[in-house]
Amino acid sequence: MFGNNRLRALDRRESMRLLAKAPVGRIVYTRQALPAVLPVNFAVDTGGSVVLRTAADSDLVRAVDGVVVAFEVDDYDAEAQTGWSVVVTGRADVVTDAAEHERLARTGPRSWVAGRNGVFVRIHSEIVTGRDIVAAAEDGAGDAS
Repeated sequence: MFGNNRLRALDRRESMRLLAKAPVGRIVYTRQALPAVLPVNFAVDTGGSVVLRTAADSDLVRAVDGVVVAFEVDDYDAEAQTGWSVVVTGRADVVTDAAEHERLARTGPRSWVAGRNGVFVRIHSEIVTGRDIVAAAEDGAGDAS
């Protein structure tokens, strides 16, 4: 099967659909002038923004508040050598509005790590890109649609 698969670009709608299905993603940011990647659980919120929850005094909050970051999710089948990847790029902001924080406390992501003083970080989906590695038999060749 290797070599017969093909790469397909995903549009924003399909990328956002896949993003919403993933339980864990990776936030990509700068720490001490170097790239850093941190796996986190998250939720897709209204307008397609990505929301994650973390400790208010975390290094992550200090590093990302008000700056551009990337957020990546993926899924793959190692045996079939197929899968997809979605990257959201945009400004990250700590949610400071009390009403918005309360809404996210009810509807947003739950932290997997117990802790107090949790804050929400919103990543605005300014650029959304996705790609899919499709098995040759699934690529729609000969499909009339």
